Amino acid sequence: MYRRCASLVERHRSELSFALLLSGYALYLILGAWVFSAVELPYEQRLREQLETARQKFLWDNACVSDERLEELLSHALHANNYGVSVLGNVSDNNWDFISSLFFTSTILTTTGYGHTVPLSDGGKAFCVFYSLLGIPVTLLFLSALVQRIMVLVTRRPLAYLHLRWGMSKPKLAAVHAACLSVVAALLLFLLPAVVFCRLEPLWSYLESLYFCFISLTTIGLGDYVPGETHNTVPNSHRTLYKLAITLYLLLGLVCLLVVVETCCELPQLKSFRRRFYRENNAPESETRDQEEFSSTEHDQMTDHLTDQLTFSSVSAQAASLRQDNTPWQ
Repeated sequence: MYRRCASLVERHRSELSFALLLSGYALYLILGAWVFSAVELPYEQRLREQLETARQKFLWDNACVSDERLEELLSHALHANNYGVSVLGNVSDNNWDFISSLFFTSTILTTTGYGHTVPLSDGGKAFCVFYSLLGIPVTLLFLSALVQRIMVLVTRRPLAYLHLRWGMSKPKLAAVHAACLSVVAALLLFLLPAVVFCRLEPLWSYLESLYFCFISLTTIGLGDYVPGETHNTVPNSHRTLYKLAITLYLLLGLVCLLVVVETCCELPQLKSFRRRFYRENNAPESETRDQEEFSSTEHDQMTDHLTDQLTFSSVSAQAASLRQDNTPWQ
């Protein structure tokens, strides 16, 4: 009986692992919902009470304003704010100048989508749909090609060189390299930029600045914190340059983060872990072996090329040394 159960589990190991993964993911969603509800619901209730108290105080101090007129004014203000237009004295700031539009298109094509500025007209909404329909796949293709080229310079070539030079095992060397790359990326993409945003946005704390960097570069883009949109934070003379710098930071930061993620995904340890949840391949053994050899060919070509270069350089050095030894004394 025990052998039969063990054989059944071994035969359906992939399905059982996937079911375990699905159950774990569902529990993770439930845990996240419970934590957010427990943390945010009391704060929301306090904020509602404060807002209602302020509203009643305003009506009490301004008896000439009726509740209906105040409700109408607030509805118009909130409706305009949903389209990125505020009544808090930002008449001189345009949401649709060229730099602001460039920032908007970058958030669309990278699927960040803060939501603080949205098209106002029907023509703008229609153009946004067709522009994104073509632009998002092209952006994914561009990022994929760019990350692939950077991976050769940042990950594959250094790993091949260090493996040949130091003789370390590839899995251990790849894990150390991924850890170092992650630390450098965390410093340059999150920790240091958060200090800059904390200085340029006086209303932001360091935690809020770090939160913005993470939400933006991971393309979550909730839109609750958008740099340059806080009133009187950056002088108008530098607002254009500030917006342009933020756009470059988001694009370059996303590329660097994708390089780090791709480096971690290529770790042999993670590859072995992911295979547990994939559907088992029932192809013949010869076909499976051919597929594995074909998939490893591209990765080994870089190592072979670097090996040839190192071998050639060492042979050239030995030949030069021999020539010097054989040179007669003058």
